[in-house]
Amino acid sequence: MIKLASEADATLSSFYEEMRDKGAPRLRAAAWAAFSELGLPNRRVESWHYTDFKTAMSKPAPLATASHAALALPRAHDSLRLVTLDGVFRPDLSDIARLPDGVAVKSLRDALTQGEPHVMSALAGADIGAQDPILALNAALMQDGVVIQIAPGVRIERAIELATFTSAEAAQSTYTRALVMLGEGAQATLIETLGALSAAPAQDNGALVIRLAPNARVDLVTHLSGGVDRAIRVASLLAHLEANATINSIALIEGEGLHRRQIFARLDGEKASAVFSGATLGRGLLHADTTLIVDHAKPSGQSREVFRNILDDQSVGVFQGKVIVRPGAQKTDGAMQSKALLLSDQATMNNKPELEIFADDVQCGHGATCGRLDKDQLFYLCARGLPRREAEALLIEGFANEAMATLEDEQLKTFLSERVSAWLSRRISR
Repeated sequence: MIKLASEADATLSSFYEEMRDKGAPRLRAAAWAAFSELGLPNRRVESWHYTDFKTAMSKPAPLATASHAALALPRAHDSLRLVTLDGVFRPDLSDIARLPDGVAVKSLRDALTQGEPHVMSALAGADIGAQDPILALNAALMQDGVVIQIAPGVRIERAIELATFTSAEAAQSTYTRALVMLGEGAQATLIETLGALSAAPAQDNGALVIRLAPNARVDLVTHLSGGVDRAIRVASLLAHLEANATINSIALIEGEGLHRRQIFARLDGEKASAVFSGATLGRGLLHADTTLIVDHAKPSGQSREVFRNILDDQSVGVFQGKVIVRPGAQKTDGAMQSKALLLSDQATMNNKPELEIFADDVQCGHGATCGRLDKDQLFYLCARGLPRREAEALLIEGFANEAMATLEDEQLKTFLSERVSAWLSRRISR
């Protein structure tokens, strides 16, 4: 058990006592033991060096209580939506009846209570992030979420949205987890939406576990938005890829408060392929941290990481990327790139790319840059009649859209581009 050295420790311990018997007691106990050993991370923890989470979480908000309100939730794209609201999966707000054949859905709470062996194995097998304390805390306290199983060979034409919202008027904590399993040769597009429907400074700790059988493919679009000052949101992605499996993940982060998106990916089959990219739109006091580990465990894997940070006002951006190439993972091809635009003298960017290579026949590289808008390009556009703010917006938009180039779904690409345009419009109008 955690030694009760602070108010936060005592509060989190009470949360665990409340959740420990609500399905999967062994899994929860193991996760709580791991968290107890690690504790809330501070800057002395290497992977949290640029984000002082312990200080931010000094006063954990109460656990969210189930809401059964019939809300009219906003929709920004034509997708099949599965809704988790205030920590509880809501079938009544979801499009379960419209899902195609070959797709099975149930709440995580039901799956944990029933102890389904393959679900428990998939959740317990998400060990690549085992040393992350906030991921361990998520596993110990998980309230609910959704479990999706896509049968072998099924190709879903329409995107499935995993929408997680908070709506309470007072600050609450949510711990949600989703599990998506694609059978051999299956293909799907997923949208992960995490947002707030109120102005309360919520504290959200969510995890998405994706397991891809051989030759399966998933395209994932993640949108972290909303939030207010003092809001805290951690969104973890755990991806396990078998032979010839592919994941193409694109994220857009905006809003206020503290956002951390962390990715733990294990390429555990030959010729597995992973692309992780994203853009952060920072203004105000937003602290946006993207941290990832891509673990090449088998030969002939390929990975690409492309991230863009656009930081205005006093916002802070963080990119920490590590690519690991295990012994025997020969013919690995990896490339990692992070670029940042600072639009204000008060904005800050922290870059830390890393490679750990234990094989000799590989091709891996990384790069990181940080700077301002190109003066020559600005002069060129302004000389042709564009106001300076509009010229800046044109360059910024092109910079952000570089991170979305691998997205093939035109509707989703348009949605992300419109979010970038809306952010730029608000900047121009200030």
